[in-house]
Amino acid sequence: MTATTDGTGAAEPRAAEAGHSTTVLPRTEAAGEPPKAREAAERAAARAVDHLLAHQDERGWWKGDLETNVTMDAEDLLLRQFLGVGDEKTTEAAARFIRSRQRPDGTWATFHGGPAELSATIEAYVALRLAGDAPDAAHMAAASAWIREQGGIAAARVFTRIWLALFGWWKWEDLPELPPEIMYLPKRAPLNLYDFGQWARQTIVPLTIVSALRPVRPAPFALDELHTDPRRPNPPRPLAPATTWDGLFQRLDKALHLYHRFPVGPLRRAALNSAARWIVERQENDGCWGGIQPPAVYSVIALHLLGYDLDHPVLREGLASLDRFAIWYEDAEGRPVRMIEACQSPVWDTCLAAVALVDAGLRPDHPALVKAADWMLDEQVVRSGDWAVQRPGLTPGGWSFEFHNDNYPDIDDTAEVVLALKRVDHPQPRRVEAAVERAARWTLGMQSKNGAWGAFDADNTSKLPNKLPFCDFGEVIDPPSADVTAHVVEMLAVLGMEHHPRTRRGIEWLLAEQEKCGAWFGRWGVNYVYGTGSVLPALVAAGLPASHPAVRRAVAWLEGVQNADGGWGEDLRSYRDPEWIGRGASTASQTAWALLALLAAGEREGAAVEQGVAFLARTQAEDGSWDEPHFTGTGFPWDFSINYHLYRQVFPLTALGRYLHGEPFAAERRAG
Repeated sequence: MTATTDGTGAAEPRAAEAGHSTTVLPRTEAAGEPPKAREAAERAAARAVDHLLAHQDERGWWKGDLETNVTMDAEDLLLRQFLGVGDEKTTEAAARFIRSRQRPDGTWATFHGGPAELSATIEAYVALRLAGDAPDAAHMAAASAWIREQGGIAAARVFTRIWLALFGWWKWEDLPELPPEIMYLPKRAPLNLYDFGQWARQTIVPLTIVSALRPVRPAPFALDELHTDPRRPNPPRPLAPATTWDGLFQRLDKALHLYHRFPVGPLRRAALNSAARWIVERQENDGCWGGIQPPAVYSVIALHLLGYDLDHPVLREGLASLDRFAIWYEDAEGRPVRMIEACQSPVWDTCLAAVALVDAGLRPDHPALVKAADWMLDEQVVRSGDWAVQRPGLTPGGWSFEFHNDNYPDIDDTAEVVLALKRVDHPQPRRVEAAVERAARWTLGMQSKNGAWGAFDADNTSKLPNKLPFCDFGEVIDPPSADVTAHVVEMLAVLGMEHHPRTRRGIEWLLAEQEKCGAWFGRWGVNYVYGTGSVLPALVAAGLPASHPAVRRAVAWLEGVQNADGGWGEDLRSYRDPEWIGRGASTASQTAWALLALLAAGEREGAAVEQGVAFLARTQAEDGSWDEPHFTGTGFPWDFSINYHLYRQVFPLTALGRYLHGEPFAAERRAG
């Protein structure tokens, strides 16, 4: 993709700060290091530093494009159709993007090189029909034929069928039920609202309103071609045995459908009002909800159904916020193309960029780093959010992923921002230390009972929400993960808290979570390479020696899955198929994660590291960037995948920097 922002989502490249060199600090060469390998790494790192500095926004942040799949673009067009606010320019530009992602067999996948996916193909097909593509056109006929072969609309996920129900293409009574009365379940009750992860609860609350009101807009065309039998679009399926979880929840769903027909009127009205109030109270200053697109889309629909007109400030700002998720660029013929981001990642990208630049040897007091630190400090969340339901009384102090998201700071961003701030030589050190101390207190307070950390909530571990028929759109809970826990442990170690009881509990949990093969599961990145690349640096930072058996097993695993070209890669199919674990085309970001783990484990002079560094140097473009069409980020394992366009810039630079200069806090720990 050639976006108007050079593919990074940041401002156009700018010159280095006047009077300040972008060259890195000199470091001494390690004994025994191959000179050619070092020279290649130095050239690659210098180019990457210049490339990254050139794409910093003048306000201090970095943001790369966050690419997911065409369901974002299709649902945006469906929303505009539902609200009657579509326009020809937007529709045509979105359709060009959707067509550009169609596979030769007429289908769509949810990640680069992945298999065809039914729901994505259905939604893309419907969006193109809204854009005027004829059903008998070759690309459309191929898509509809494949959809029918897979079982048609009836086999699609619930969310796809909800979108179709909005236009009468599917019957509401043939969808799972989730009533707004869920708002009144107490915190200790099973399936209460806070049993769901933050992204799920933000989506579910507005959808309970939509599900209760069951709106139908006039359909502009029929979709008979997407049914295996248009006369019986939803053929009956036998219930699972009542003794199974599936069978139990299927019967519960039948009871909820009966309640929908005969609800308690005052209770239903009160629940709808409570849900609406819950939504409005969580709208962010920029008009969005939680900084992510799906909850914003459903919140706009729900409030509109309850009588909010499109000129109401809540809806006006909500719709305006959705426009800010759009990335516009031109195709090869100069025509406008529009891609929708599911989310935006400026805080995450900025802290990772700052870490990369310092680790590559950029002076810690460089103006770009000070400006980045200032922006990050201003982004710290100092008011309570939904996390306080589980941790009442805890003083806030985290960071969110997005530009505006005060309700849902996350532990992963908080840990990485602290690691970035600790690297910067800021002219106001007390300001930095106050923010870091507040973040550390909040993070410690968000530890789950098992000693580990989830992303957004503490102890969000009930498995019941995943069993609901309504919740087939991906992971809906937020249990602790190895990658988040590792980043917290690394942060605490850098703060001199490696012996703190909470840190030691996190370390014990990580050691217990190591797979038999020696790797760690990656929840928020693909997959075992990401998990292992996160955990090993943290364990070593916290004091585990390189000779520790867990470290040696991880090193052996990484060396065993290195590709012949010297890089590392892991396909998203590893989340479902063990045969794919540690296997995939080499990518710059995954190679960097493996190198970060091996370097932390003391393998700097080993053949695997030398070959990995050579891969990064060899595959770098002249402008200092790397090409990486593969998706290496994870939203929901397997179900929702992400291509962070800045990953291929920041992680290779971090790995090259640590190869050249060592781990930045190692000397401090030795002195301590």
